[in-house]
Amino acid sequence: MRLQVNGAEVYAATGGREFDPELPLVVFLHGVGFDHTVWQLLSRWFAHRGAAVLAPDLPGHGVSGGAPLKSIAEMADWTAALIEAAGAKQATLFGHSMGSLIAVETAARHPSKVTALALICTAAEMRVSQALLDAAKADDHAAIDMINLWGHGHRATLGGSLAPGVWMLGGAEKVLERASSGLIYNDLAACNEYKGALEAAAKVKVPVTVVLGERDAMTPAASGRNLAKALPDSRLTVLAGAGHMPMSERPDELLTAVRHLAPGNKLVTSR
Repeated sequence: MRLQVNGAEVYAATGGREFDPELPLVVFLHGVGFDHTVWQLLSRWFAHRGAAVLAPDLPGHGVSGGAPLKSIAEMADWTAALIEAAGAKQATLFGHSMGSLIAVETAARHPSKVTALALICTAAEMRVSQALLDAAKADDHAAIDMINLWGHGHRATLGGSLAPGVWMLGGAEKVLERASSGLIYNDLAACNEYKGALEAAAKVKVPVTVVLGERDAMTPAASGRNLAKALPDSRLTVLAGAGHMPMSERPDELLTAVRHLAPGNKLVTSR
């Protein structure tokens, strides 16, 4: 599906079903350098269970037009504009890594547009190592290698995908290699410079589901726990042994942790 958002054409996957703006909207926000493809399984599951789904490529990512946005605040305002462009009033937001910061900031800045949040592999601060920033700024493939290695749990580095024939590390590498020059650096810098997650979290009034990877080297679980504690209404799941990419590493366990967000299901809040 293609939409016009702030004057630029945006592509958003709809989970394999025709988009219906009358249904409850669920928006999936990807992380640094990635695109809508990371949400293939979850977006399809929700689209076939009563939700209108949008898994957009952020501006300048994937096949979306427009220049990459420079800050988490800009990305949050863009997300609110996306909801309006889709003809919806509100949405449940799923965010992975950088996308989780966008989701929290959107809920804080545009509270009337958000009904619930799911934050996957999130953190109170997403500090980026100088080595990674330098490699990304130089468009050095080493940046992709670092993201890929640090972004997957041990089991993923040995294979073990639940989908026969799928190479998790190789697939992630190919998506990151498609990023335009400077894009990965742009996203990493936005995460590194964003210091407002805890302040934004305190303003969030909707139920929040937080899912962390126990062995996540990109957004360590300890920092994710700190963000979860700052949210007034949150429930937390830590996936044992998982790294930073549970959508491919642990899809069944991730679905179990978030399936209550499907339309018609009652949210149950617990610490």
